[in-house]
Amino acid sequence: MNPGIQVVGVYVDDQDEALAFYVDKLGFRVHTDVRNGPYRWLTVQHPDQPSFQLGLFTPGPPIHDEATAQTLRAMVAKGAMPPLVLHVSDCRDSHARLKALGVEFTQAPVERYGSVDAGFRDPAGNGWKMIQASPGGN
Repeated sequence: MNPGIQVVGVYVDDQDEALAFYVDKLGFRVHTDVRNGPYRWLTVQHPDQPSFQLGLFTPGPPIHDEATAQTLRAMVAKGAMPPLVLHVSDCRDSHARLKALGVEFTQAPVERYGSVDAGFRDPAGNGWKMIQASPGGN
């Protein structure tokens, strides 16, 4: 095992809806989907990053009490959580493809700082920036 960060999570209000979004629209694949009673550990991976997992977690027990879970769900729905970043080879093409699949964009592709970027949200409200690397850049 390589040292480093292996899983980063986002809060979602409906794990099945999130799973469908990340797999069917963004092209991720399921890494782990296990249950322990009502708790579900659900992670997906980008096909080009097999050593990294994105956790799709619901706020609530055993981590949070109901009041905290309700606050977290409300914050996610408002787009208050830090954005995630998805690198793509062609932002405009990816925007058109994802929009045709029903992805809600908050910002159309725009050129800035030598690259092109766009913004979208997942069904729970998590914000994403989709960035096309500048020529010769990362």
